[in-house]
Amino acid sequence: MTDFGGTAQTWSLVAFCTVVTVTLLLCVVAGPDRDDLDEFYTGYRSLSPMRNGLAIAGDYISAATVLTIGGVIALSGYDGVVLALSTLLSLLLLMFLLAEPLRNTGRFTPGDALARRMPGRAVRITTCVVTIASLMPMMLVQLASTGQLLAFILGFDGSAMKTGCVIGVGGLMITYAAIGGMKGTALIQILKMVMLLGSGVVVAFLMLRAFSWDPGALFRTAAERSGVGPAFLHSGLQFAGGPHAGTDMISTQFAIVLGGACLPHVTMRMFTADSARQVRRSMSWAVSSVALFMLIITVVAIGATALIGRAGIAAADPRGNTAYLLGSRAVFGTHVSRPETFLFTTVTAAIFLTLLASVASMILACANSLAHDVYASRATPRSPVREMTVARVSALAVGIPTIVLAGLIQHRSLQPLATLSFCLAASAIAPALIYSLFWRRYTRTGLLSTLIGGSLTVLVLMPGTRLVSGTPTAAFPQADFNWFPFTTTGAVSIPLGFAFGWLGTLLSGRREARQRQKDYERIEARILAGPEPRAR
Repeated sequence: MTDFGGTAQTWSLVAFCTVVTVTLLLCVVAGPDRDDLDEFYTGYRSLSPMRNGLAIAGDYISAATVLTIGGVIALSGYDGVVLALSTLLSLLLLMFLLAEPLRNTGRFTPGDALARRMPGRAVRITTCVVTIASLMPMMLVQLASTGQLLAFILGFDGSAMKTGCVIGVGGLMITYAAIGGMKGTALIQILKMVMLLGSGVVVAFLMLRAFSWDPGALFRTAAERSGVGPAFLHSGLQFAGGPHAGTDMISTQFAIVLGGACLPHVTMRMFTADSARQVRRSMSWAVSSVALFMLIITVVAIGATALIGRAGIAAADPRGNTAYLLGSRAVFGTHVSRPETFLFTTVTAAIFLTLLASVASMILACANSLAHDVYASRATPRSPVREMTVARVSALAVGIPTIVLAGLIQHRSLQPLATLSFCLAASAIAPALIYSLFWRRYTRTGLLSTLIGGSLTVLVLMPGTRLVSGTPTAAFPQADFNWFPFTTTGAVSIPLGFAFGWLGTLLSGRREARQRQKDYERIEARILAGPEPRAR
């Protein structure tokens, strides 16, 4: 039931070619037709709340989210469902705490929001470095997964073919970011969400129908075929091999909740809303879309375990990254009709489009930060034409090293890189945004201490985790330099990120803190309520 036959492979290849053609046309048509910064960075804030919400959801649901969460649910049961709920909680945190203040204080990049209180080139450059550091690992995960995914679906093997896929998809990503700008990538994200949700709803209904519309029977069967019995439906299976399973679970949840909400390519979408009311409505659509998809992926991944068995899923991929595809295929049984082949082709095309859209948005976020926060912040004013040119060249400068690195690491475990992105965002960007938007006495030294200290903590601790070495599924399974007691760094790095900000502010002195408090009071109304409406 997991064999992808020749017909499915042929249709999948046709679907991939169609997706590439359509998305390139979208970028060309929707991309800026003149050198206007507002059009390139925000698309003139012209998207409706529904379309903007779908674009936000598309940025938030990356290919790593689909593949990783599906795998954890299929292999770990209860822990995977909690992971899916944490992913949704992260977007709720962004919606209720950060979305409006970000939109009120920023213009094009997260660096704008931070520099609103702490003007200066040092703040912008540091923000740009942390932006690239937090998104680069995630981009590597997406691109490195491309070769494996296409090889799995299309049935080819060989390192050269996989590397060719990585290079080809990477080139497409650079093209999307450079030509389409914010509006072009938004339309790709919208198309991706329509395909992902549409195909997912149908597969989830078919999965429930296979178990007589009884979710209880679905979960019971999955537990029976998991090989671990009732433990599949209880906490602790995901980190069962570690010395601190409970702490690892909590640490991972905090990294996802705080990190997912503050990843730069997601927060960048807040600046595309035209008003506070529009950003609220956009986030409502985004939260609803993500909630629906988390429900879909739970049903499909649990169904994959129930139909195939935990051992079968692990045999295809030790981390279960193909569980969503396996569940989508297994629900059709041994004989697949033409409509079912078409549906499965839609699922594979949606995941391929997810890879394309996710990396394009991340490259765009890095390029925008380089152009706006580093180049345009220089003392000598720069023209919009030159800034847009720099942004497009920056997409190339970020994309080429990403493609090269992805080709080199594609045969290793990618989980440390995905975890690194979330931990960097949770330990450096989240404290910086929360303090900047809501703490009156926060100083420039505190801000730089948060960004630099939080990032360095994660970068120092991550190589010592079990994800990098010391276990059969680590990135370096033959080595063992595992000295850090926890699987992820969040339990240590997140509190330290906040502590660095507090300590840096304390060391700035009372005079500096009082001055920053006065500065904050002058812009507090704008942060919380937004700019005054323009007179008509």
